[in-house]
Amino acid sequence: MEITRILDAALRKAAAVWITSPGHEPRLVHAHWRADALWVISGGTEPVAPLSDGAQVTVTVRSPSTHSHLVDAPAVAHLTEPDDETAQALKTARLNTKPEWDAVYRLEFSS
Repeated sequence: MEITRILDAALRKAAAVWITSPGHEPRLVHAHWRADALWVISGGTEPVAPLSDGAQVTVTVRSPSTHSHLVDAPAVAHLTEPDDETAQALKTARLNTKPEWDAVYRLEFSS
């Protein structure tokens, strides 16, 4: 799936998205759009995301203006260690808490 302007704009404004992965119920997770990928932190002080390395998932994004369903987009999750700049961006994105996490996933959308 190509990253459309609509999906890109919605992900830039989204603080949370729904993630559905095989064998798991959809789960609302905090996410941060950066460098053409969706970054999700999991565990620690954050909810555990239903992700594993290499998992094919569906990301559901709501409209930033109406909060209604906007799009479901397939993505692949990659367990990663964020660089310092990305880690700081992930911490800054969580304005109401000081996040600590057990894992960071980079969700990449097919082009």
